[in-house]
Amino acid sequence: MSDVGQIERNAQNRIVKLFQERLDYDYLGNWEERENNRNVEEELLRRFLNRQGYDKPLIDKAIFELERAAQSQADSLYNTNKEVYRLLRYGTEVRASQGENKQTVHFIDWQDPLNNDFAIAEEVSVLGEFDKRPDIVLYVNGIAVGILELKRSKVSVNKGIRQNLDNQKPEFIKSFFNTIQLVMAGNDTAGLRYGTIETPEKYYQKWKEETDEEFDYLLDKHLVQLCNKERLIELIHDFVLFDAGAKKICRPHQYFGVKASQENVTKREDGIIWHTQGSGKSLTMVWLAQWIREHVDDSRVLVITDRIELDKQIVRVFDDAGESMERAESGSDLIDKLNKNEYPLISSLVHKFGTKDEGEYESYIKEIRQNLPKDFKAKGDIYVFVDECHRTQSGKLHRAMKTILPDAMFIGFTGTPLLKNDKKTSLEVFGPYIHTYKFDEAVEDNVVLDLRYEARDIDQKITDQESIDEWFEKETEGLNDVAREELMKRWGTMKKLLSSKDRLQKIVYDIVKDFKIKDRLCTGQGNALLVANSIYDACKFYELFQEHELGKYCAIVTSYNPSIDKVKGESTGAGDTEELHKYKVYQDMLDGKSTEQFEEDVKKKFVNEPAQMKLLIVVDKLLTGFDAPPATYLYIDKPMQDHGLFQAICRVNRLHTEDKEYGYVVDYKDLFKSLEQSIADYTSEAFEGYDKDDVEGLLKDRYEQARNKLDEALDAVEALCEPIHPKTTKEFIRYFCGDPENEDDLKETEEQRTTLYKLTASLIRAYTDIANEMLRAGYTKQEAIEIKQQVQFYSDVRDEVKHASGDYIDLKTYEPGMRQLIDMYISAEPSEKISALDDLSLIELVVQRGEDAVNELPEGIRNDPEAVAETIENNIRKRIIEERPTNPKYFEKMSDILEELILKRKQQALDYKKYLQELVELTKKVKQLNGQDYPEQIKTSGQKALYDNLNNDDELAKVVDKTVKYTAKDGWRDNKIKEREVKRAIKQKLPEKFNVQEVLDVIKNQDEY
Repeated sequence: MSDVGQIERNAQNRIVKLFQERLDYDYLGNWEERENNRNVEEELLRRFLNRQGYDKPLIDKAIFELERAAQSQADSLYNTNKEVYRLLRYGTEVRASQGENKQTVHFIDWQDPLNNDFAIAEEVSVLGEFDKRPDIVLYVNGIAVGILELKRSKVSVNKGIRQNLDNQKPEFIKSFFNTIQLVMAGNDTAGLRYGTIETPEKYYQKWKEETDEEFDYLLDKHLVQLCNKERLIELIHDFVLFDAGAKKICRPHQYFGVKASQENVTKREDGIIWHTQGSGKSLTMVWLAQWIREHVDDSRVLVITDRIELDKQIVRVFDDAGESMERAESGSDLIDKLNKNEYPLISSLVHKFGTKDEGEYESYIKEIRQNLPKDFKAKGDIYVFVDECHRTQSGKLHRAMKTILPDAMFIGFTGTPLLKNDKKTSLEVFGPYIHTYKFDEAVEDNVVLDLRYEARDIDQKITDQESIDEWFEKETEGLNDVAREELMKRWGTMKKLLSSKDRLQKIVYDIVKDFKIKDRLCTGQGNALLVANSIYDACKFYELFQEHELGKYCAIVTSYNPSIDKVKGESTGAGDTEELHKYKVYQDMLDGKSTEQFEEDVKKKFVNEPAQMKLLIVVDKLLTGFDAPPATYLYIDKPMQDHGLFQAICRVNRLHTEDKEYGYVVDYKDLFKSLEQSIADYTSEAFEGYDKDDVEGLLKDRYEQARNKLDEALDAVEALCEPIHPKTTKEFIRYFCGDPENEDDLKETEEQRTTLYKLTASLIRAYTDIANEMLRAGYTKQEAIEIKQQVQFYSDVRDEVKHASGDYIDLKTYEPGMRQLIDMYISAEPSEKISALDDLSLIELVVQRGEDAVNELPEGIRNDPEAVAETIENNIRKRIIEERPTNPKYFEKMSDILEELILKRKQQALDYKKYLQELVELTKKVKQLNGQDYPEQIKTSGQKALYDNLNNDDELAKVVDKTVKYTAKDGWRDNKIKEREVKRAIKQKLPEKFNVQEVLDVIKNQDEY
């Protein structure tokens, strides 16, 4: 018998057996019907603490402290979980009785993992505002530390991840997650994905570890590797931290990097950790520093960087993780701090070892030796982390560090490969690689995004008349003749600009054009960095951008600080000098703010509000240590190579929203000489200093990759729709929405509709990425026309299905700006854009316009009466299902009316016009709750819901309404005690024939209570 598409239950039975037989967990049972399931099972915890030898009074008080934190609903999940984690990791101090000394009670034996009691329970029913039932819960000593949601093999793991995220919301079982450390979802085909509390879906990781053992299912392999007893305890103790409002658990490469480093520390062997840019190197430092401090007596960690922004970033990460770090403000301050054993964690900028130039380091080292106190010896066992060790650290400056810290152990960290010329020196200075995690590995693991590279010959590109005319046609589609004529006048001015010799103007135009037509740039979801050749060029760029709309959303961030002293004596009467020009531009831009405050403001806006800060113009600043997930495009107009270039292009490789699929590098300097040769040989130019293997897969040709992406996206949509014959609107709606007569069909087909929306969105993005460059990408003119038609077709199918299913409004934010892209690149007739339905659901439109609402449906639907009927039916059905909890009796009645109407349509008992009229009337009843007459005193929606569900007893409905309003305190839905008070109060008013919980559920779903 085949196990293809096996149901979740089969997989769950096997996983339960795996935990018992392979991982040696106890099985607590199926807890679906068990009452009062909690995240701290007191009986199990008490049994463990008794075995540890604690006295009963200590146990009682310790459990009280833990349960008080574990059951708290007063604070955010992050803060409560952080407090519980502190209790679990460090124990709690309690007194057996007044006057006795405090003793620490540890809830988990971290030193001997196998001394703990590991268990699982399945189908764990947990009470909440809406109850939930996680598939499997992992317990250590009765404390819930892990949750696992399982899906059948043909259902995406992401659905399990989203289920976990939903369960953490206040309206579900948020407080159950107060003790949870590991949140997992999986199926047999994709394996396991893991995170921790509130981990966004995109950051869930797959465990990656080589093994010789063969497993029948990938899920089993991941669970055995991640949840074996020793590994689980180690992950919770050594690889969890709370960083700036986000709880984090290590990725596999961070885990193995720290583990390899621990071996080096034990052997006291220096070495280098190379983890590529954007892969969480700072967190690896924190976890390693924490382990050293806890496992090495008298240990101290000194973290050295050579850039101010990196120094700030590392100090922040350590502080946010609860590891307070002391910053050395100068070279003498560093010597002073090292001379006192008061600060276990110290940071220092490498240039605080001296302010001399590179060529003067020999004399500087001599100077250090002359000025060191005679009795100086750094106190404690010193471990030095040298960040970005590929830079200044491999040279003579390293001798200065060794001079003052001769007994220290050094670990170098780098996010870029070592240069061929430096590799021998670096490996001699720091020792061999301890652990590597290269760019292509990080892309494969979805830790960072792949990069797409394009060299632009600005003179050739901008004077390409065909490209210009093509863009102008797109820009003017849908305009009337007067508006088009006005734009033509302005276009004449633009043409003159394009024929000028000023290449900076041409680059500005090129970038402005990108912001009008490139995905993420035109939608405001993403933004860009422009690397200028000098501060003067940056200021000229800024001035030129002010002539465009984009100018309002751009800023310069450089090392320049305008000072009146810098421009004294600069006036010559023959125009502004470069210094005067920079000064004036900066003064105008800063508008009274200090440079520091201005930069902080624009950086924050660039990261958090990309639509409000679209472009940052930089020279050197922000090209290292600046983490900005929205950054999607990097424009380079500066000679760069090796480390500087590597780090710069990695500014755009960070994960962001789902529509960010790649980072784009646009090269105006042709740094890789790709206009003359294949990008595959780029290591012979801009990265010639690297070994080829070290930068494998870093950049890929944009046109080649864009074509592959488009072909794959089109194949994926066609494969999804392959079973549909004939390919008519009616058949597409049937396939993706089901039979409107069966209310379960809409839910059953939800997964395949979501897949359609995702695949179509990917197809549209892939097409718009090269819509104006199809010939350059290798397509013939005929192929380009056919592909455009296919993209339009599937875009229309997607719209029709969304309207037919009632998904349209729900998924508007799912594809930001997608309509703008469709109109710009695909739609031949912008008038076909659905207008009213952009802002209203079909239900709302029917209520407003009656039968005329049909005219707002996509053409493929409105021309087919049966498709129109099924579309409105599906929308009504969806609204009934959604609203049923607010008034079960009323919406059951509406559901019965809908079933009767559908039956009449199928029996052709009503003509189309009459049927539409009755559907409109039903829609109004569903939307406005006017499907029956209510007594005069029953006015609000809450009172109507009580009246409908209390057997139309208006007096009883008024009594319960008044009781709830009198009893319910602020926030009563999120507070079990307050909720019980409301339940108790209405129970006293209700006759025994009514189910109190059902009435309470109706009340909880009313906004007015």
